[in-house]
Amino acid sequence: MRKLIAVSLLATTAVAAPAIAQTDPTFTGPRIEGTLGYDHTGAGSSVSNNNGRDDQKIDGLLFGGGIGYDIATGGGLVLGAEAELTGSTAKSDRYDYTSDFGFGRVKQGRDIYVGGRVGYVVAPTTMLYVKGGYTNSKLKVLAGDTNQTTDNKFNLDGWRIGAGAEHAMGPNTYAKLEYRYSNYERSNIDYATGGTSGRFDVDTDRHQVVASYGFRF
Repeated sequence: MRKLIAVSLLATTAVAAPAIAQTDPTFTGPRIEGTLGYDHTGAGSSVSNNNGRDDQKIDGLLFGGGIGYDIATGGGLVLGAEAELTGSTAKSDRYDYTSDFGFGRVKQGRDIYVGGRVGYVVAPTTMLYVKGGYTNSKLKVLAGDTNQTTDNKFNLDGWRIGAGAEHAMGPNTYAKLEYRYSNYERSNIDYATGGTSGRFDVDTDRHQVVASYGFRF
């Protein structure tokens, strides 16, 4: 009788295990997500503020989305690649071309990021990760003392690092909270006439705190 019970338990476990494995959330596979958060762009450490005012910055709401692909390598380690396209409401609130971290009166344009991340699963539904990669951003020039944007744009190239936590909400959904820092070191101007200036050095910092909600396939 005891042998029969033992065999029955083993059989039940063997059948149930795959079902449990299928319903466990994972951090593997392709994903798509929407992102919303706080966006701050300002002068880097090498830029002097000579007017005594803290106006070398712009703040706003970040919005956009991204895609990615993650691979669980075993032992709780996850490797991933990702890309993101975002916009922002951040713009200068001054009505002249002075100061404002060396770019004049501007509005934050689109931002493109391509990079990778390394994560570690600290609980069945939670992963901590760090990330890094390339970022390219546009700053739209505002016309004089109005809110009208011109067709002139600063084109900024830089790098980004960040860290965050991802929580699996279910087998195919997740939420993330993330901080990232970007530094832009090179720029050129895209003119309204279609021409482009030569490249020049800049020092522009960007800080973002964002939340994302996504789906895995």
